[in-house]
Amino acid sequence: MSLLLEPSPEQIREEQLYRQMGITENEFSMIENILGRTPNYTETGIFSVMWSEHCSYKNSKPVLKKFPVTGEKVLQGPGEGAGIVDIGDGQAVVFKIESHNHPSAIEPYQGAATGVGGIIRDVFSMGARPIALLNSLRFGELGSKKVNYLFEEVVAGIAGYGNCIGIPTVGGEIQFDPSYEGNPLVNAMCVGLINHEDIKKGQAKGIGNTVMYAGAKTGRDGIHGATFASEELNDQSDEKRPAVQVGDPFMEKLLLEACLEAIQCDALVGIQDMGAAGLTSSAAEMASKGGSGIAMNLDLVPQRETGMTPYEMMLSESQERMLLIIEKGREEEIERIFAKYELEAKAIGTVTDDKLLHVTHKGETAAVIPVDALAEDAPVYHKTSKVPVYFTEFQDMALEKPVVNDLQETLKELLAQPTIASKEWVYSQYDHMVQTNTVVAPGSDAAVLRIRGTKKALAMTTDCNSRYLYLDPETGGRIAVAEAARNIVCSGGTPLAITDCLNFGSPENPEIFWQLEKAAEGMIAACLALNAPVIGGNVSLYNETNGTAIYPTPVIGMVGLIEDTSYITTQHFKENGDLIYLIGSAKPEFGGSELQKLINGDISGKAPELDLGIEKERMEELSKAIRKGLVASAHDLAEGGLAVALAECTFGTEGMGASVTLQGEAVTELFSETQSRYLVSVSREKKEAFEAEVQAVQIGEVTGNGRLLVTGDDKKHWIDAQVSELKEIWKGAIPCLLKSKA
Repeated sequence: MSLLLEPSPEQIREEQLYRQMGITENEFSMIENILGRTPNYTETGIFSVMWSEHCSYKNSKPVLKKFPVTGEKVLQGPGEGAGIVDIGDGQAVVFKIESHNHPSAIEPYQGAATGVGGIIRDVFSMGARPIALLNSLRFGELGSKKVNYLFEEVVAGIAGYGNCIGIPTVGGEIQFDPSYEGNPLVNAMCVGLINHEDIKKGQAKGIGNTVMYAGAKTGRDGIHGATFASEELNDQSDEKRPAVQVGDPFMEKLLLEACLEAIQCDALVGIQDMGAAGLTSSAAEMASKGGSGIAMNLDLVPQRETGMTPYEMMLSESQERMLLIIEKGREEEIERIFAKYELEAKAIGTVTDDKLLHVTHKGETAAVIPVDALAEDAPVYHKTSKVPVYFTEFQDMALEKPVVNDLQETLKELLAQPTIASKEWVYSQYDHMVQTNTVVAPGSDAAVLRIRGTKKALAMTTDCNSRYLYLDPETGGRIAVAEAARNIVCSGGTPLAITDCLNFGSPENPEIFWQLEKAAEGMIAACLALNAPVIGGNVSLYNETNGTAIYPTPVIGMVGLIEDTSYITTQHFKENGDLIYLIGSAKPEFGGSELQKLINGDISGKAPELDLGIEKERMEELSKAIRKGLVASAHDLAEGGLAVALAECTFGTEGMGASVTLQGEAVTELFSETQSRYLVSVSREKKEAFEAEVQAVQIGEVTGNGRLLVTGDDKKHWIDAQVSELKEIWKGAIPCLLKSKA
């Protein structure tokens, strides 16, 4: 498409072509006022992507600004490629989570793969070496042809990219629910390590300095990807397939190494990845953060397709590309570094003092826009909020305890639920040992990686129970943060900070916006109570299909510091004869539980309560006991309650079993999902020391007979099962459902 065929400004205004790009009438008038004229086609496209929710957070900013983003150890909060937290000895951990939901819904392999590639670039653009990948995934119910296809292809895309680039995929979580049937969630997280002196930012500073383009050539893939991510899915969404980018992990590996070497060169002033909105966002954001402008000649941009227009080049989201600001006169130093990795680094513009994004093409001006208008001054909307009718009904509901006729069979049915069942089918496809730093691989509460040359390690996890959030967003938001922190503590770590991915439906719906507001309130309360500030993340709204929204799903990515590798703890029972303790007692709380979903086929009522004071107290007690070497294993109680946790703790060591006696009503004791609870094993010789540190009840002991025996205070055997049989059910559930493609 040549420039001559692009609609004129007059046509754009008269035919309201801007509406096709997601710009409202009022926003277009704002753009005309900013420019003092009607924008041309390229400028309209630039505004459309930069003012999309995906890039500007125009609907979510009023909520995001309430998050606690500072802390004693926070070196970089939101606003850059990734957040950074100090871990001592001049080192820091860099991490972020982002979504790639809509692309994955229509092209699951590439959608997931490029989501991984993008989050890796966010981390190494800060100057950090990526050391780990995690993910958080949501799908409809397994067993249907469509859901199985999406699930298999997303997992393959994550594995294909991560394995090829040589970064271990060490953890994550997956949940299945009908609300995600048409709109799966694919959230990717990357963790990196950096020395303080190597931290770089995405800023364009130094008038006259050179703007350099590095990496893959620009093509027509991904055009308007940011806009696509800011609208709900419908029956026509498959037509957007060309908007999905195509990733090349081998190119990314070269780009990663080249950038990390370039960062050691003091000629580099600033660096940013070309993510959502591609060349447009990187240039505008770097200039705005640097208080400068950027002038670019698009004729100099490496292109892999002929006849590309300024509109296409500025909006392309082709992968594996970076924008660098280089000290004037030192361009050759950077070119040589990239050439060593067979990559092109090419000067395409200069830093200016006029605070404008000035784009030329074939000797003509293609766009002139104030950078702050794109990066900082996008419109901000304060959406209407309304309490949903269902929430009021659920709060008033007197929920009866589910009727369970056979406790043992119910445990087996719960272990076969895809959300609870083993995810080995998934993580066996991931290379989680590459780089040889992985100490605790997928399958425990959190992944753990050693930090070479030190006694330290990092624990990392992703978490969110969206059923609780649907029933009560505020309580669910607190639980999401708290459960992530429990996973870190059970692994021997201290929570450092979180990165979040706020996946919700359309903010145009007042009831959905209320969910977002309330979930944020809950998350904020938990972050403050547990001293875990928010250092970055992503908002993904419009997760709807034909008007039906997903459950509110604010995924929490958390990293914790393990100060000494001797503190590392896993969830599996260790030795025959170890004592089993339960921290926290059960209440009849079944709203949103796996048991309720299993029996009723749906969820209702109140979410489990969460007292943040109790949460913090128990966390600190257990953490102290772990650091004193008093704990053999630790596992938090989550989906499925105590019965599932007991089974999971026996699965990790061959021949291990457990004999437990519980006081109280069977269904509540076994399957309630009451919060702030842990299952811990302790060697007999440490019994007194442990009990002096932790408020816990001894409920039994680890056995070597390969049986799980749970007895009630009525002396009846509630459960008496072979661990091997339970494990077979648990391990076989997902592979079995994938064979069923009804």
